[in-house]
Amino acid sequence: MARRQLRRAWVSSVLVTALVALPIAGMTGFLIFTASAIPTPQERTAAELGNMQAWIAPAGVPGEGFWQVPSEPEWTGYPIDAEGVMTMPDGEPLKDPTGLLPAGTEVLAVSRGMVSVATDDGSAVLAAWAGETWDPRFAEAFALVAGDRPVADRDVMVTPAALERLGLEVGDALRLSEGPTYTVTGTLDAATIAGGVAAVFLPGSARDAVGGTQRWYLPELELSWADVQRLNDEGGVVAYSRAVALDPPEFSNRYYSSASTDRWAKMWPLVLMLSVAALFAGYVVVMLAGAAFAVAARRQQRALAVAASVGANSRDLSRTVLLQGTALGLVGGGVGIAGGIGIAALLIVGGAQGSAVRFWGFHVPWELVAAVLVFAVIVGTVSAWMPARTVGRSDALQALRGARRPQKPVAARPIWGSVLLAGGVAITLLSAFAVATINATNAFGYDSPLRYLPAYGIVVGPIVAQFGILLSGRWLLWTASRGLSRTGIAATLASRDAAANASRTVPAFAAIAATVFIGVFALAQSSMQTAQTARLWYYDAPPGSIAIPIWPGASSSGALDPEGAEAGAIAAVQIARDAGADRAAVVSRQLNSVWEYPSAEEVPEDVTLTIALLGDQHLLDPEVNDSYSSAGQDPSNPISIVAPADAAVVMGVELPASALAAYEDGAALVADDRFVSGGAVDIATFAGADVYEGRVPDNIWERRPDAPPVAEPQRSERLEAIVVDAPLQPVAIAIAPRTAERLGMSLVPERVVASTPAPPSWAERDRMQAQAELLSGDSFTLAPGVEEGPPSDAAWMVPLLAAVALLVLGASAVALGLARFERRPDDATIAAVGGTRSLRRAIGFWQGLIIAGFGTFAGAAVGVLPPIGFSIQSAGAQQLSDVPWWLIAAVVVALPLAIAATNWLVPPRKPDLTRRTAIT
Repeated sequence: MARRQLRRAWVSSVLVTALVALPIAGMTGFLIFTASAIPTPQERTAAELGNMQAWIAPAGVPGEGFWQVPSEPEWTGYPIDAEGVMTMPDGEPLKDPTGLLPAGTEVLAVSRGMVSVATDDGSAVLAAWAGETWDPRFAEAFALVAGDRPVADRDVMVTPAALERLGLEVGDALRLSEGPTYTVTGTLDAATIAGGVAAVFLPGSARDAVGGTQRWYLPELELSWADVQRLNDEGGVVAYSRAVALDPPEFSNRYYSSASTDRWAKMWPLVLMLSVAALFAGYVVVMLAGAAFAVAARRQQRALAVAASVGANSRDLSRTVLLQGTALGLVGGGVGIAGGIGIAALLIVGGAQGSAVRFWGFHVPWELVAAVLVFAVIVGTVSAWMPARTVGRSDALQALRGARRPQKPVAARPIWGSVLLAGGVAITLLSAFAVATINATNAFGYDSPLRYLPAYGIVVGPIVAQFGILLSGRWLLWTASRGLSRTGIAATLASRDAAANASRTVPAFAAIAATVFIGVFALAQSSMQTAQTARLWYYDAPPGSIAIPIWPGASSSGALDPEGAEAGAIAAVQIARDAGADRAAVVSRQLNSVWEYPSAEEVPEDVTLTIALLGDQHLLDPEVNDSYSSAGQDPSNPISIVAPADAAVVMGVELPASALAAYEDGAALVADDRFVSGGAVDIATFAGADVYEGRVPDNIWERRPDAPPVAEPQRSERLEAIVVDAPLQPVAIAIAPRTAERLGMSLVPERVVASTPAPPSWAERDRMQAQAELLSGDSFTLAPGVEEGPPSDAAWMVPLLAAVALLVLGASAVALGLARFERRPDDATIAAVGGTRSLRRAIGFWQGLIIAGFGTFAGAAVGVLPPIGFSIQSAGAQQLSDVPWWLIAAVVVALPLAIAATNWLVPPRKPDLTRRTAIT
């Protein structure tokens, strides 16, 4: 009977199948997409080794108990004591680990780094390998594409993208910017880079030019786990062995769990995230599919009543409808899984971009896909449960007579609904105040679940309130129908139809409410967090500008020496110019060299530190504040030196001529007005020995009683303050170079800030990064970047609202389509007694307004509860004034009106007057 009913009501069956299939397709595609990004041991060894047996590389200090994870050589460490502390030993890794291998072992040394290649327009920095990467034994790791493998010392290979990037062909000459010229013999593809990446493969003699990291590959020698452990301990050498990777031994310690890199360990967070999405999707599908089943069940009432008249009991009737849901869930799940597999295949093929490691293969986690199919069957069955229950309680005689009496609300449901609604609001607010109280008093430890449990209540409360609205839905519709009865005949008929068919209407607006709830919650919460981020945003430079900080180099002792800083500034200016900068400014800071001396007594008298003093009222009490963030500034050395002509470039502030003249004559440009008192900044110069002994203000904390007293400064003066409205940035106080010279300050460049006519493209940014890696060395390190400013709301607001609108429109289309289908007899009756086409259109308008309006208003009302709760618990950090209330109101008003207008525009079908219901 269930199978025959599904065939007879094929339109409803197709609708339910589609509703189930859509989320199932998304879930299946997501599982395959993510699983395909996780390699199998075989796939990883092929990409890492080709046909080689292993690679080794120095990483730790020899003889100090160095260890690695068997199949994850990047997981390394040293012995861990009983208290769980790992001590890093002194010493350097080996330069060449091949001495630890048996005599006569064949080894292929390969380095990976960057190299500068000469072009017609100058130079290009490309990824590079040095070594015999074209050896056939590398197989899948480095695959020959076209041409021949090198045979001479001056032969090289490149990727196909490099030929296009450099404008070369096989047989042409390739010249390094600072090095010899080579002949391109063919093209090679590396598994670890995308197909569109330009890279070169040089002989081993170019290893110094390439730099980067070096590995020694073993074509023949197999390494067992015991061999790997010996290399770890004796030489501090890591190894990636084919034999170990394919059959890894058990390994765990206090820093690493044996399951950390297990396939399920990597998939589990994704499964949890998918489960949350599945619950939401399942709820929406159950609501909409349940409405469709309710309509289909009422259409089947007469046929089921005939079955009851010939002996079928209520259980048989319920099972007939319930089996329809199970069958459609199974069919929808199968269709969705097939569609998800196809979608994942298209995404993987299109997104791999020629890389063997972006997607390692096409991995279908069949055990999870089977769980998704079971979920689809459960969703289909649950969707039919309430209509099946109603059918089992129906009166067969009334159904055979065709009685169609309106349903009346049950008093108990509004009571329970009101209890859940009020309880949900109370849970949210009480949880918010509880979190705020716990944070303020530290009532529970950070590892106590009682500290975090109330935070979940902020989100659980609105979900409970939603169920309250759902349980009260029929009563709400009935109340609305009484209120709209005075509005007009169209509103009266539409509202009465919605109330009389609550089994169709309530699930529809509940699905809309759930969607709007998620959207409003995300919109309000993200707006508050974005606004908070913008208020606290630390700017490396004015928005759109290039910032290139200069850091100590690899051989530096932690401090930036003047010569290295000067060389870094010259290189940074060149990088900015190459990126199209029209103005490049060097920002300097006072050199604090007191820590270079072993004791205070050995600090020379001419070594001093000149600082601006922060007023006592701004200092923090160490007994109250247990931490402090400088947000990137250096309060103990807050003065930057900026040339007057560069002030606008560095701080993004255009000074009037009078202020610029005052700045050049000795005034201070102040972005942090806490340093200003009486229109001036207090400047003090302290002896280096006093700095060493901590006898100078630190501009952060109030002086502790046990701290040494503050020394008398060698010199004090007040500089006129020019306060500028500039955001939080590295420059708190700026003075001109001539002022710094008068104050006796020793300067060292710390960054370069540059402005460009247009924002640098991604290609220019990549080139800056590549140049910085190439130019950085032992004396300095460059870290270029482009200041984007705080994130914009539009980046996520537009797609979020589009997704919410799409889901609401879809849910409304299903609900209104079902309403039109079920109202055909009523439509015919209205037309038979003189109802005009415009009246029937108006009924459609009010139906759309009621269903979508109830849903959006209820969803928005509940959706603002979590942001209110999180605002309360944040103690003012997240502010409700940052929520775009106007936008939420516009969504609540515009969406129902748009849906109602669309329902009005779609003309009603021509009524079949031969099937109208008789009016008695």
